Amino acid sequence: MTATPVPPGAAERGPVTRLLARAGLPIPLALGYLGLLIFMIGDGIESGFIAPFIADNGAGSDIRASYVVTLYGVAVMLASWLSGALSELWGPRRVMSLGLVIWLAGHAAFLGAAAAESYPMMLLFYGLRGFGYPMFAFAFLVWITAVAPAKRLGAAVGWFYFAFTGGLPTLGALVASFTNPLMGHYGTLWLSLGVIALGGLVCLLGVRERTGYSRLAPPEVKPVQSLMSSMSIAWRNPRVGVGMVVRVINTAPQFGMLVLFPTIFSEEIGFGESRWLLLVSVIYGTNIFFNLIFGVISDRLGWRNTIFWFGALGCSATILLLYFVPVAAGADYYWLALLVGAAYGATLAGFVPISALLPSLAPENKGGAMALLNFGAGAAAFVGPAIVSLFLGPLGAAGVVTVFAVLYVAAAVMTWFLKIPEETRAAMESGADLQEIAEETVAPQTPAR
Repeated sequence: MTATPVPPGAAERGPVTRLLARAGLPIPLALGYLGLLIFMIGDGIESGFIAPFIADNGAGSDIRASYVVTLYGVAVMLASWLSGALSELWGPRRVMSLGLVIWLAGHAAFLGAAAAESYPMMLLFYGLRGFGYPMFAFAFLVWITAVAPAKRLGAAVGWFYFAFTGGLPTLGALVASFTNPLMGHYGTLWLSLGVIALGGLVCLLGVRERTGYSRLAPPEVKPVQSLMSSMSIAWRNPRVGVGMVVRVINTAPQFGMLVLFPTIFSEEIGFGESRWLLLVSVIYGTNIFFNLIFGVISDRLGWRNTIFWFGALGCSATILLLYFVPVAAGADYYWLALLVGAAYGATLAGFVPISALLPSLAPENKGGAMALLNFGAGAAAFVGPAIVSLFLGPLGAAGVVTVFAVLYVAAAVMTWFLKIPEETRAAMESGADLQEIAEETVAPQTPAR
């Protein structure tokens, strides 16, 4: 009988480590995932009360508080793009370090401004802090795509979103529900500073994998060239541009839903605020675990197939159910709302492989592809509420939800054209990572003059 080959280092691994490796978690980055989870818990602590806090501590009204949050969103969108572009130039770890420093400094300054009830300073420093979490989190996602074997990249990305959404907003909001009665909003926000610092240190000091310590772009690529390439890839490689649009559609209805649904579910249907918030928790709680499930499934079924069937078409059906079933059934059938909410959260996770698919479409410029992907993630925060603003008046709530469902169908059509090149697919099946694929299949770039 022939003995089964043992992978290098497997003998030293414990049973838990071997189990995680089989589930697609890149073991050299394991502490990075843990640090990311803690970091995003710290970032998510404020998610349920930050706008009222700003209004009560210098803004003076909900409208002026919304300006602060809007500026923060602009910073998040810009930083989401920069995280990929700068990771190519500096290496993911350096970008993560910068994001951590920006978050800590910006947050401390924001709390000082809140204590002084200075609205201009809150506007400035909370907006500045918006550069922090995307540069930390999405630079780590670039690190993952550079290290994980391409044929297991779907699972590796699934673990990323498990940690990301597990912290923001799920566990972060849960922590705040315990600390707010004890420490108040202000004390809880200082607590988040410590949680962020802990998560950042676990990630940056715990991960020793060397790929993320140095630049990913070839030495001859200049800074301006790299930054421009991270945007121009949208038309130089149209499939990457299409993938960015799919990423926007992925979460735009989610952000729009959080604007549209609270009043409808709490007041018009009659669930009340507490049961609406529980429904949101069920949606995101389900999504967390299905991020892992679809990450693993996608490596077997195919990334494009998973996005097409479970993500795009699945969300098209479940977002309609999420609105029309509770409206038709009424407040007495709350359990039905929980079921369809869980279904939407599960299918939303079907888009997880988009973060594996896009860099595989451009292995020679995966940082640029990731920058564009992250830009789409940030843009979704604006597109979703904008759709609500444009269509709620003429079409009503049912019409807005139908628009969201049609957008998901459009995403399915676009996804069908995101086919990985055959040479890249062959290299992936051999077990190579995207860095090796780029070196083997792409000619060296001409140095910038």
